[in-house]
Formats: sequence, structure tokens, C-alpha cells
Amino acid sequence: MALDGCGLLCKYILIIFNIIFAVVGFAFLGLGMWLRFSDNTRAVFHVQELSSSAFVIGVTVLIALGAVMLFVVIFGDYGACNEKRCALQVFSVLLAILATAVVVVGVLANSKRDEVGMKLAEFYGTLYLIYVKNQDPGIAVTLTFIHNALHCCGATGVSIIELVQKTCPEPDGFLEHIKMPSCPGVIADVFDSKAPMMMGIFIGTGVLLFIALICSITLSRKIISASTPQYIILTQTTSTQANFQPAQHEVVTTTYPDQEPVFFTPLSAANIPVAYA
Repeated sequence: MALDGCGLLCKYILIIFNIIFAVVGFAFLGLGMWLRFSDNTRAVFHVQELSSSAFVIGVTVLIALGAVMLFVVIFGDYGACNEKRCALQVFSVLLAILATAVVVVGVLANSKRDEVGMKLAEFYGTLYLIYVKNQDPGIAVTLTFIHNALHCCGATGVSIIELVQKTCPEPDGFLEHIKMPSCPGVIADVFDSKAPMMMGIFIGTGVLLFIALICSITLSRKIISASTPQYIILTQTTSTQANFQPAQHEVVTTTYPDQEPVFFTPLSAANIPVAYA
């Protein structure tokens, strides 16, 4: 079915949005599954005392969030690429729920910034201990990313005794060759001081989801308009009635060898029913 310019724009926006959404969903799901089933971290989930730890909760959230994002993408991509209105309606409902949840989480995280900061520091501490014990290269990559993003170094920051020194960033200045900021304190302080910015990121993400929701609703309506049959209404006027002359019937005879004659009556304007309004 043919879509107009607005419909095509919404279609392509949804396709690009779902591709990005799928990449992020795969990243979250892959990281969560790796942390859940890795040989070096699997034991954490089997210790009763750690069942409510920040690490277990964080990994569970990663897996759940990645799975939900991929589930939403299935309906979004199928509906946008194949112009299926039913799939787009399901996608719109799921997207509305997800966008609302993102905004609510951002507001709650800002209101409980101290508690969230401590939980994130606890999550880092668990990763740190697992790496010190097993020297897992995958966790080393995760720690390197955290250290470079926050410009911190391990649990102590002291280069001489720090057990994860090789995952730390390059020191800035002479003093940082001796001691860099420790990551647990930096994580708690950064989240506390940057909580409004974090809330802005969550709200901005929610706004992007709502824009995709608007595009989904618009595309769904355009599909309905494009699929609606068009009717032509003929209006009878006095002049056409006066000039209308029924065509004369003509009979055409066609004869085939060894067969009876076949008679055809050609159609004319008089034979075709016309609806007048």
C-alpha cells in the first residue's frame, strides 16, 4: 500500500529507532547473561546471603531490561517494515509502558540518590572482589571501562598496593602517580552530585520513547488511510441527460468449422450500470 511523505518518514524513523534499540537490548542482555552464567560469577547467585545484594539485583535488571527491549523491538520492526497495523498497536502499548517506567525510575533515582549511589558502589565492590580472586579478563574489561569513565583506581587508589592497577587509567599529574581517587567513593559522590543530570538522561530517554510512540501511532493511522478503498460518485446533470444517447445493439456472428454459430453482443454505455448521486 502507498504511504504519503509523513507516513514514510515515520516508517523510517521507527526502523532506525528499533535498530538502535535492538543493539542496546542485545548489549544489556549479553552482559547480564555473561555475568549470570560466567564460571567466575555464577557462585554469587547460589549464596543465600548474597541473594539481595546489589550485584545480583543489578544483573537481574540487566537481563530483564535487555529481554523486554528485544521483545518490544520484535513488534516494532515487524509492524514498521511490513506495515502491519496490529503489530504497531502492540508496539505502541509496550512503548508507552516502557517510556512511563523510564521516567518514573529517573525521578525515583533522583529522590533516593544516596541509597542508589551506595548500591552502585556495592555493585562495583563485588566486581572488584571477583576480579581479584579469579583474574577474569571479561571483568577486567568492565573494570577498565568504569575506571576510565570515572577516572578512579580500584578500592584504594594507591598505586603501590592496588590489586587492579593494570585496569586503571593513566595518572594526571605527579600526585596521581602515588594515589588516585578510589572508585567506591567516586561512584557514590558522582551519583549524588550528578543525580539531576542522571534524572535528565532518564527523562530525555523517555521523551525519545514518546516520540517513537507518536511515530508509531501516526504510521498506524496512515496505514488505515492508505488501505481504505476510494469511491467515485457520478453526479447526474440535466445536460448529460439530454446528450446521453444509448448505443444501438449490434450482433456479431462468428462461425467456427463444424460448430454452431456463436453470437456476441458488444457492451455499450447502455449495458453498463452506473450509480448516480
